[in-house]
Amino acid sequence: MTTQSIVLLIVFLAVLLALAWPLGIVLARIGDGSAAPVPGMGWMARVEHLIYRAAGVDPKQGQGWKSYAVSLLLFSVIGALVTYALQRVQVWLPLNPQAMVNVSPDSAFDTAVSFVANTNWQGYSGEQTMSYLTQMLALAAQNFFSAATGIAVAYALIRGFAARSAQSIGNFWADLTRATLYLLLPLSLLFAVFLMGQGVIQNFSAYKEVQLLDAVTYTQPKVGADGQPLKDAQGQPVTETLTASTQTIAMGPVASQEAIKMLGTNGGGFFNANSAHPYENPTALSNFAQMLAIFLIPAGLCFAFGRMVGDQRQGWAVLGAMTLLFVVCTVFVLGAEQAAHPGLQALNVDQSASALQAGGNMEGKETRFGISASALFAAVTTAASCGAVNAMHDSFMPAGGLIPMLLIQFGEVIFGGVGSGLYGMLVFAIMAVFIAGLMIGRTPEYLGKKIQSYEMKMTAIAILVTPTLVLAGTAIAVMCEAGTAGVANPGAHGFSEILYAFSSAANNNGSAFAGLSANTPFYNTLLAIAMWFGRFAMIVPILAIAGSLAGKQRLEANAGTMPTHGAMFIGLLCGVVALVGVLNYVPALALGPIVEHLRLFAQ
Repeated sequence: MTTQSIVLLIVFLAVLLALAWPLGIVLARIGDGSAAPVPGMGWMARVEHLIYRAAGVDPKQGQGWKSYAVSLLLFSVIGALVTYALQRVQVWLPLNPQAMVNVSPDSAFDTAVSFVANTNWQGYSGEQTMSYLTQMLALAAQNFFSAATGIAVAYALIRGFAARSAQSIGNFWADLTRATLYLLLPLSLLFAVFLMGQGVIQNFSAYKEVQLLDAVTYTQPKVGADGQPLKDAQGQPVTETLTASTQTIAMGPVASQEAIKMLGTNGGGFFNANSAHPYENPTALSNFAQMLAIFLIPAGLCFAFGRMVGDQRQGWAVLGAMTLLFVVCTVFVLGAEQAAHPGLQALNVDQSASALQAGGNMEGKETRFGISASALFAAVTTAASCGAVNAMHDSFMPAGGLIPMLLIQFGEVIFGGVGSGLYGMLVFAIMAVFIAGLMIGRTPEYLGKKIQSYEMKMTAIAILVTPTLVLAGTAIAVMCEAGTAGVANPGAHGFSEILYAFSSAANNNGSAFAGLSANTPFYNTLLAIAMWFGRFAMIVPILAIAGSLAGKQRLEANAGTMPTHGAMFIGLLCGVVALVGVLNYVPALALGPIVEHLRLFAQ
């Protein structure tokens, strides 16, 4: 690692901590279970009550976990149907200056599930597929709702730990409304204004056709009527040479979507290039701010968790485990990308690595950001369930690409998505105290609640559902011709692309190696299934845990109670997260990035 990388990482974590602490106070007030206005936002209480009146909701009426889960699932299903419908009729709707045609059924289905599940997997190019209305009313709206849904589930689980023999875990409709109204909307407005000041565009203009100073000749792969790359008799891609004298510059309401895309850990870009596009991420400062935005709410929720359970040390412990795992993984990916390619070193042993490769692997990275900021961004966006990218992960070194994939496969609990990171890490905390209880022969307890067989059954389901979806989906894809047809890179790297796609989908990340042509009926359907069950087959067991814990008496700590706020517990929690990831994914990783890394030194 370079000094620049070390300083960047330290400054990033310091600024994050400084911002997350006060936000945690606001988050605790939003989720305290009452209908009281948030300090400084009392004027919005009238809007909140108008929403409840229009929806016919009593925010003070608590819900059991089953009622809470039904409300959540019903809201998500309706959201998916509306998002699908808007894509299928966009050609007849307003705010479509480029006359974008209706999205195909399989792509619209995949996109609808993706945005409702907070995954934002994009098999399409946004500026070539979606009208302004679809981008705003369907996609950006779901960015708010899916993020608020994750926060609501986190609140429900926290209340399960904090409650003293209660039947209610809160009211889903109130949690959804308050998270959106008092948190996501104000932060998104402020962040959008900041981004516009940096150069992110926000308009409804038609696309601009500009004249190039010099004509450009370029080569691109030819595609057939089915959208798949054409290949010759030897199986090599068929290309065509074209000349262009003009360029189309896409316009649109980008800043408003960019803000919630980051703050809600959604990741779906307005443009196909995502945060590598200068209209989404124009400067080094905007890049730094976007990384902070991704981690801000997940970190703040850790402090809110400590406040809501009445022991701030518990929040620090969870945040400490997240930070420790994140730093270790980030240091690894930074080191991997700043090392010269072994093949280039072999070209001329008399030259230094810096002379051969300019200090590291710049392939697929923006010169505006460089290696350090690009590698850190990759770690941030995959540690959180965001998926926004400012570099091509497909072009990372094998060891560098391994870390983003592994961060996703850990379950995205290392900060993770808004809400989902915290409730995912708390599930691992339940597993950790259970293992500790087995070792000392005591009934495990966490935050004064006994962890018994029911909680462990639900914990097992929540932890194992995503690896099952990832490994089963990858196996199906590599065995089917429709799955391997989209692979542009044969061998271990092609396998990595498929494994990354299903890891990203099932864990609700949304980023991709991007060498895989996934906008096909096969992948649109299979990935949509992985996204839906990866999100909701995990949420329902977690709500069941919350309901079970809420009904239990909260026990006082005694001499035999295992402390869950010290260094020993942080180490145990990190070990459990790493162990589960290793047991689930090492065989698959050995077939992809690990063998690809070893082959670099065999050439």
